[in-house]
Amino acid sequence: MPGILKSLLKNKAFLLMVLPGAAWFIIFAYLPMFGTIIAFKDFRIHPGGFFKSVYESDWVGFKNFEFLFSTDDAYIITRNTILYNVGLIALGLVLAVTLAVVMNELLNKRLAKMYQTAMFMPYFLSWVIISYFVFSFLNVEKGVFNQILAYFGADPVSWYNETKYWPYFLILLGLWKSAGYGSVVYLAAIAGIDKSLYEAAMIDGASKWQQIKSITLPQLKPLMIILTVLNLGGIFRSDFGLFYQVTRDSGALYPVTNVIDTFVYRGLTIMGDMGMSTAAGLYQSFVGLILVLTANWAVRKIEKDYAVF
Repeated sequence: MPGILKSLLKNKAFLLMVLPGAAWFIIFAYLPMFGTIIAFKDFRIHPGGFFKSVYESDWVGFKNFEFLFSTDDAYIITRNTILYNVGLIALGLVLAVTLAVVMNELLNKRLAKMYQTAMFMPYFLSWVIISYFVFSFLNVEKGVFNQILAYFGADPVSWYNETKYWPYFLILLGLWKSAGYGSVVYLAAIAGIDKSLYEAAMIDGASKWQQIKSITLPQLKPLMIILTVLNLGGIFRSDFGLFYQVTRDSGALYPVTNVIDTFVYRGLTIMGDMGMSTAAGLYQSFVGLILVLTANWAVRKIEKDYAVF
């Protein structure tokens, strides 16, 4: 015990630095785990409060999960969630690394800072605000796109009723919003690469592309693998604002825009089914955990040093 106390006092500065993050996880991540029991109950609100409601609600086992997967939309929401996330993860990785490399190669560093800030800004915009920008382009009567079509003599398009365009719109908007933020991480990693490697390559006559291919990308490979493995944990989760706000919750677009998160939200707000909503959230978390563990296991088999744990 004295040894533990001595160790705590010795590292008190570091422990104080960790304290805000630890408190955040305890309050918003670990304590709410108690609520997962609702996924196995027919939740009914009780006058005695939340804990009394949980205690008094009938135990139904896996019936909430059965209800979730027995709906006609089960296949659609699962397919959309996985395909959109696979596209965003793969394309987001390529775009973030490309932007980081390009920013690093700019000779005018002040101009590079300006470009970096411009790319980073969309990350801080709310999807509500972005949805109004998108609406100004896609509005049937006065939208920019339809005005351009009218100028060339084409018929206007009811964008919010045409499903074929939205997979491209959603992926482009998702990349536009997140690529700048993702590139910052890789740009920081590039800044930490030993400059003597580039100097030796230049002495040997290597071109810029050869330096990027033989030095920059191999040095970024561990970080790329780690971030991809972690992103796989969220492959069953979607950016709610992107699929709900930007599409203006148009029912005609549900076949290509309805994902697990929006389905759960509508189930909670329309039907008030707390048990089914909690079951969906638990399902997302469990599958995400399995994917992270599986991906990490595969990475350890191929290259142990690149594994997350």
